[in-house]
Amino acid sequence: MPKCVYGTLALVLLVGGPVFAQPFPPGYVDPAPLLAAVAAEIGEANLTCITYSGTGYSGAVGQTFENAVNIDWPRIDSMANYTRTINWDAGTSKETFDRTPGLNPASWKYGMGWTGGTPTQQATRQTHIVNGEFAWHQDGDGPPVAVPPELAEVYQLEMWMNPHGFLKAARLPGANPVALWRWEQIEKGRDGNVVSPEKMYVVAITMLGKYRVDATINPQNQIQRIKTTVNIPALGDFNIEHESTNQATFGNVKWPTAWHSHQGWDDNWQFYRESTGHNAYGGTFATVQPNVCDDTAPVPPSVAQATFPTDVAVEEMADGVYLIGGGPANSYMVEFDDFVAVFEAPVDETRSLAVIEAVARLAPNKPIRWLISSHPHFDHIGGLRTYLHIGSTIVTHQQNLKFLNSDVLSYEPRTVKPDIVSKWPPTELAEGYNYEAIQENYVIADDSRILRVYYVQPLQHVTGMLMAYLPAEGIVFQADLFDTHEPPRRAQLPAMRSLSNQVRRMNLEVETIAPVHGRPVPWSDFVAALNALSGAN
Repeated sequence: MPKCVYGTLALVLLVGGPVFAQPFPPGYVDPAPLLAAVAAEIGEANLTCITYSGTGYSGAVGQTFENAVNIDWPRIDSMANYTRTINWDAGTSKETFDRTPGLNPASWKYGMGWTGGTPTQQATRQTHIVNGEFAWHQDGDGPPVAVPPELAEVYQLEMWMNPHGFLKAARLPGANPVALWRWEQIEKGRDGNVVSPEKMYVVAITMLGKYRVDATINPQNQIQRIKTTVNIPALGDFNIEHESTNQATFGNVKWPTAWHSHQGWDDNWQFYRESTGHNAYGGTFATVQPNVCDDTAPVPPSVAQATFPTDVAVEEMADGVYLIGGGPANSYMVEFDDFVAVFEAPVDETRSLAVIEAVARLAPNKPIRWLISSHPHFDHIGGLRTYLHIGSTIVTHQQNLKFLNSDVLSYEPRTVKPDIVSKWPPTELAEGYNYEAIQENYVIADDSRILRVYYVQPLQHVTGMLMAYLPAEGIVFQADLFDTHEPPRRAQLPAMRSLSNQVRRMNLEVETIAPVHGRPVPWSDFVAALNALSGAN
């Protein structure tokens, strides 16, 4: 984010200088006096930076156990000893907090950003820093690890999504504030419990040249809700909003001491999406130090020089069976006489297009007839629409169908980052030829080979989990049931037991276990890890 260079006209407006009358269309009003009133109410001119501390909670966006309406994202652990310093003039933010190791990726801050297959958090202390356009994290005293650019933009946005930050961002070049009004009523959330209609004003600005950020101003001239729309590969346009009315006074500054944030639409009644979580993070941060600026570290060279190429590494596992790796998550290709089946479409469109090109080179002129999706966690379905675009049928468990068909495999436009399906949607999307929902098992076969797909039950990780099995080769393809990108963890023991039970239940003769996260290993390695963890438990 560029440093706060105030536009002359905007500055004059906000500090109460001369205002020249100009017409506004019906429904719209002048944003300048609204912003000026908020600035006076919260003492915005008196604050250049801030440090605040407390205890919060964090939810893993896209990692729900089941796809159900109006549920929170799973709170895997709290954020203890949380401290954050924001310096808007410098365009920096630093967050530190304590969280139990071994439960989630080290790269995950809170809310968005969960990426399976990356190293798991090893230390209790976690640090996340934004400096200009760069963002990075540190696991304990470990080396700085760069955050990918698209996610780094979300971290930048979030730094300005507080009352004082929004006012300062409204002065930046290109912000172009626009204001409107509306009556709000029967609000059931934590931003005021409105019963009688109240006239609210909304000021919208543009940030980073493409994100719209809206602030809702109440009759007390306080910003009580700030929202924006970002892109996530699984769903496209995705709502992020912060709410607070707990304005406390610290000297000549007012600052909210309690935060409540949604990622996905809150409560999702009467809305077009079948399932979204909400309540991504929040907490009480009552220790507030205005104008206390911890020196944020300069951008490390490793972060400034970091690149994020889409590498595809192909490895033949058996005749016509290929591991297609090169990233934090694998796909697997199984070739038949006249078509191909692929297990898993993780990450995003860019990754999936690269995998699809690799498949096309390995099996020229053979369609990818089937895409087997293991489960609907967001980091595993970012490429489903890409396979839909090329004519693949998505094989999923019946429990996932309503969510996928409504929220993912749909005509819903994507405005922040249009993908290939939203630009050129195939007719099959409307005619319903895009999925195959199964309950217990499914068979993909021809005269050359057979590929069996099984429902894995019971499972604590997620409902509707599928795995696939090649009987002749003795290969099991699975996701999140046993990862091999790092040593086995106790946190994965329940999932490993579910996989073991499923193999015994179906009397499968397994020689190789092929994970989405990590390299294939002999089944004996899995058994040894399971026994070791069970014994240690």
